[in-house]
Amino acid sequence: MKALKPLLMSGREVLPLVEGGKGIAVSNGESSGAWAAAGGIGTFSGVNADSYDADGNLLPQVYHGKTRRERHDELIRYGIEGGIAQARIAHEASNGQGRIHMNVLWEMGGAEHILHGVLEGSQGLIHGVTCGAGMPYRVAEIAVRHGVHYYPIVSSARAFRALWLRAYHKFRDNLGGVVYEDPWLAGGHNGLSNSEDPQKPEDPFPRVLALRQMLNSFGLNDTPIVMAGGVWWLSDWEDWIDNPDLGPVAFQFGTRPLLTQESPISMAWKRRLLTLKEGDVFLNRFSPTGFYSSAVKNPFLMDLMARSERQVAYLPKPVGEHSAELPLGPRGRPVYVTATDKVRAEGWIAEGFTTGLKTPDSTVVFVTPAQAETIHRDQVDCMGCLSACNFSNWAQNEEGTTGKRADPRSYCIQKTLQAVSHTDDCEHQLMFAGHNAFRFGSDPYYKDGFIPTVKQLVERIATGF
Repeated sequence: MKALKPLLMSGREVLPLVEGGKGIAVSNGESSGAWAAAGGIGTFSGVNADSYDADGNLLPQVYHGKTRRERHDELIRYGIEGGIAQARIAHEASNGQGRIHMNVLWEMGGAEHILHGVLEGSQGLIHGVTCGAGMPYRVAEIAVRHGVHYYPIVSSARAFRALWLRAYHKFRDNLGGVVYEDPWLAGGHNGLSNSEDPQKPEDPFPRVLALRQMLNSFGLNDTPIVMAGGVWWLSDWEDWIDNPDLGPVAFQFGTRPLLTQESPISMAWKRRLLTLKEGDVFLNRFSPTGFYSSAVKNPFLMDLMARSERQVAYLPKPVGEHSAELPLGPRGRPVYVTATDKVRAEGWIAEGFTTGLKTPDSTVVFVTPAQAETIHRDQVDCMGCLSACNFSNWAQNEEGTTGKRADPRSYCIQKTLQAVSHTDDCEHQLMFAGHNAFRFGSDPYYKDGFIPTVKQLVERIATGF
């Protein structure tokens, strides 16, 4: 394979190898610092990052506020303290090598407050901010204010064009690179547009070429593009390296760093990765963000799939075919469904799914009483971890609500990601992964359950495999 040439990123020449940021304690200061120490760019997650007491013990994120607004303020404080803590750990672990970036989601609750707080409290420790999950127009202005580079995450040339014309053209010098995150292959939340078919993946090369041509039209010929999603062996991407049509390219690895000694995920999760088969990662739209997301098809996701399948459309009054009366709730207040759907609903009720929950789309899903109680409790306990949440109907506005009915077909993303990150339960929680995660089981590097250090992994990747 062609030798990798260093790229100038965030003010220093580094290996064009980037650790992808993974939310809620999955990429932390230890893993990102080790990646930077190996000569690349390490990225810790600034989403609900862990913080510690004076003795180094993990501080659980417990919320005491009586209202969502009060708990939201607590979440922001946790986010700032945790981000600063992870930046310090990463800086120390890097031994002054590579670069350290922080990854944030623009649609996370309190994103701007947390960005300002972490960057102000960790001056000189963070060199760049990667940001996606939405259209982060203001991330450039925030980065410039704190003297760091910014790296927007996009899935199309069109998305970058909108960002550039609206805001980024004012902050050209601090644009460190553009991350192209493939919406069909990357793990976590994905940027599929309404015009793209989730079942028909597109070749990333033409899309990245279009992005490069867009960058060049703005005079950004030397701005690196970071290819993210679907990258496993660099030998598969050799045609991209030193390709004059693509210009400077770096490669981001999100899933492979999970299986390293420095990765903070549980051994149960690491062992589970080694068992995945092709097709085990599922592109779904259950996330309370409203985005598509890619996660392992485990009992957690299977339950969400089954829940949505137990669903019928209803009307509050009889109209046309919707004339069959279906009583709901303890008082048996009726809604009106088709005769066929009434038969289906009665079948689910007979199976024990006796509680009907209304959705924002004028449908009813049927769950067990225990599931209904859990859904209700999670909605009540909402702490506003997103700027807008379909599941709880929280929104980061004066009203504190989206104005829509809370959606029982979704889930509390904060609760499940905290659980999968801090416990051994990776079957009944959301487990994000890229679509190439099945290659852990077939890649000879991981034979007999071998788990490398980050340094060993980076050295291996640089060989092409």
